[in-house]
Amino acid sequence: MDTLSFKTISANKATVNKEWVIVDAEGQTLGRLCAKVAKLLRGKYKPNFTPHVDCGDNVIIINADKVVLTGNKWNDRIYLRYTGYPGGQIEYTPADLLKKGGDRLFRKVVKGMLPKNRLGAKLLNNMYVYEGTEHKHEAQQPKLIDINSYK
Repeated sequence: MDTLSFKTISANKATVNKEWVIVDAEGQTLGRLCAKVAKLLRGKYKPNFTPHVDCGDNVIIINADKVVLTGNKWNDRIYLRYTGYPGGQIEYTPADLLKKGGDRLFRKVVKGMLPKNRLGAKLLNNMYVYEGTEHKHEAQQPKLIDINSYK
């Protein structure tokens, strides 16, 4: 009876196959793009997905400054932060975050789509955001993917 195996294969740190991919954010809607990037970081598109293991890809996002938000969300959407002191509530908009760097806006949005634990914090470090088309990860030979082909 050893011709059939009914064991579930779980990926671990040694058997996982991590790749480097480039995603072009030019003309893409922020939330839809970040949802797909979060799935790439998590590894949900891979057949050997394991929920408790970092089996996702390393994602490089280029042209982060050319991302699109519909309507007046650049200035009407408000994010809140609290310092812990009285009167320490700070409001900021996506436009404010983009001025400080596209990296901050993408990290804020993708962080909310990842697990709220140590694994989610580790997965967020696998994302690299650049405002232009230049990046410093040529040595990893990343491949450019069409994010619109993913669901």
